[in-house]
Amino acid sequence: MRRPIPLTFIAAAMLLPGCSSNDDWRTASREPAGIAPDPTTTAEAVLQIYGADAWGWRGWFGIHTWIAAKRSGEDRYTVYEVIGWRGRNGGSVLRVAQDAPDRYWFGEKPELIKDLRGSGVDGVIDAVDRAARAYPWQYEYRVFPGPNSNTFTAWIIEQVPALDADLPFSAIGSGYTDRAPAL
Repeated sequence: MRRPIPLTFIAAAMLLPGCSSNDDWRTASREPAGIAPDPTTTAEAVLQIYGADAWGWRGWFGIHTWIAAKRSGEDRYTVYEVIGWRGRNGGSVLRVAQDAPDRYWFGEKPELIKDLRGSGVDGVIDAVDRAARAYPWQYEYRVFPGPNSNTFTAWIIEQVPALDADLPFSAIGSGYTDRAPAL
């Protein structure tokens, strides 16, 4: 006797082809989105937290988050983030580099989660830098439950109360910080 094909199987078969983008991540936009102030004409300190849909089907469920900072008088931003594929072959997943602060995340436009500017922000940036370099999972990465890019951003927010930021529900992995070792 033939068994009927389960409805969930049929639904999955119909939806899965649409879960992956036709675009190639290697050619997806990484251009600046024009959200961050121009560092060459902005003298004040700027610290921003961004989030953008993850690439491909993961973007249906989660985002990638990062932090960008520019101290007073600097003409470039430093971007703090965790990127999973950097951990291949034992490398650190932590990336601290001068870069465009508001780049598209492989074709996905970022959204501003937090924006701090002006007096006192240089001290917050110093605290973010110290916390980033003390991140306890620099050589670990798991999409779920973490540690991942959102774990990193949540870790920084916990270590630097002056950020006073909340990550959205789609920042999967942000709750993983509960597993952090005591400093």
